[in-house]
Amino acid sequence: MILDETYTLANGVAIPRLGLGTWQISDASVAEAVRAAVRIGYRGIDSAQAYGNERGLGEGVRTSGVPREQLFVTTKLAAEIKDRAGAAAAIEGSLATLDIGYVDLMLIHGPQPWDDFRGGDYSDGNRQAWAALEDAYEAGRIRAIGVSNFLPADIENILSGARVAPQVNQVLAHPGNTPSELIEYCRARGIQVEAYSPIAHGEMLSNGEVTAMAGRYGVTVPQLCIRYTLQLGTVSLPKTANPAHMLSNSQVDFVISDDDMSTLRALRADRYSEDNDLFSHHSA
Repeated sequence: MILDETYTLANGVAIPRLGLGTWQISDASVAEAVRAAVRIGYRGIDSAQAYGNERGLGEGVRTSGVPREQLFVTTKLAAEIKDRAGAAAAIEGSLATLDIGYVDLMLIHGPQPWDDFRGGDYSDGNRQAWAALEDAYEAGRIRAIGVSNFLPADIENILSGARVAPQVNQVLAHPGNTPSELIEYCRARGIQVEAYSPIAHGEMLSNGEVTAMAGRYGVTVPQLCIRYTLQLGTVSLPKTANPAHMLSNSQVDFVISDDDMSTLRALRADRYSEDNDLFSHHSA
């Protein structure tokens, strides 16, 4: 069963192959979403400072009825923070707000602030933010560290001065938007890729080719998309607060054929606008 399966990060830490994304789930309702997910069998929960729901997520973890060490909690350092002192303070802020003892994985949410995404040069700031994550990692406050929305050049910048190499890169990946070269780059360097928005914010629900393929397998479009990202070798992070969808999203114990994987890998989501693509980075 997929909910029992893990990958092993470069530092030996096990990470669930399927996790729950919590973007756009409010602080008031996320605790119940976490509890519902844990009851179904989820053990990976993904958040971020930018989501504004760390407090409620921590409550959900503490009241889940499952020992803390059985859950894998991810959060992200806000993309706007590009100095070591500011990053250190923000990391401590997340630890305090979550109030779950430690964080399993913390990522730099983006290589640039969202209002200058893919804009200016923040290479020094990213190295500073990374140094703060390394400090917390070496102090045992965080079990694994990584990045999100980073391209190879962004990762090379981190590696140029890193004491600890990134163990994860969380990126937008779904049928219609498969960053194959980036996934291969990360794989070659022992960096585990995570796929956020595997259903493309619902965009795939209206894609005729994907809908027809899901029908041939006797599965839903979300199930096909999630299975696709798993077969790419990524951690899949579908977002939902609906327990019925959480359960359905976890029922992906089927195999997509090599030919169909190739079809999905080559697919381009025609209606996926540039604005939507940029906006989607906030959901990581």
